[in-house]
Amino acid sequence: MGLKFAHRLILVVAAASMLGVSLANKDWGWGWGWGRNSNKHPLNETQGPQKIIVGGSENWHFGFNYSDWAFQNAPFYFNDTLVFKYDPPSNTTFPHSVYLFPDRWSYSNCNLKRAKMIANATQGGGDGFEFVLKRWRPYYFACGERDGFHCKVGSMRFTVVPLFRWHY
Repeated sequence: MGLKFAHRLILVVAAASMLGVSLANKDWGWGWGWGRNSNKHPLNETQGPQKIIVGGSENWHFGFNYSDWAFQNAPFYFNDTLVFKYDPPSNTTFPHSVYLFPDRWSYSNCNLKRAKMIANATQGGGDGFEFVLKRWRPYYFACGERDGFHCKVGSMRFTVVPLFRWHY
């Protein structure tokens, strides 16, 4: 019982700390030119939920570094929609999918045993597969094709932790 209580207490303290930091730094930006009076997209001042194409114009494909993409396109917010676009399998393309990992260890090792497939090889065609960030938690995404090869070698993985959106 003591260990469970300690884990829960740590989670509560971490959550309170993250909320406190986000409130204290609501006008802070990500580097030069991202302040409140900037022409760029400032932290926590979006108009509402956004649709974000994963990888931008690159879409979801083997060999693109999605961790870098996620870092460069952060922050992401509650109720933002991530759109995974990829070609359906054919004689000229490899299939892709989207998996959600339950924890950092599974994600780091591209271990699909406990991961959940949220989009199969055909769901990325057309307008793409949409995933809404509805909870305050880390989301660990990756391509699970070829038993995790696309995740391990093809850099087809990234993490997102959505933030609260502030309205003034």
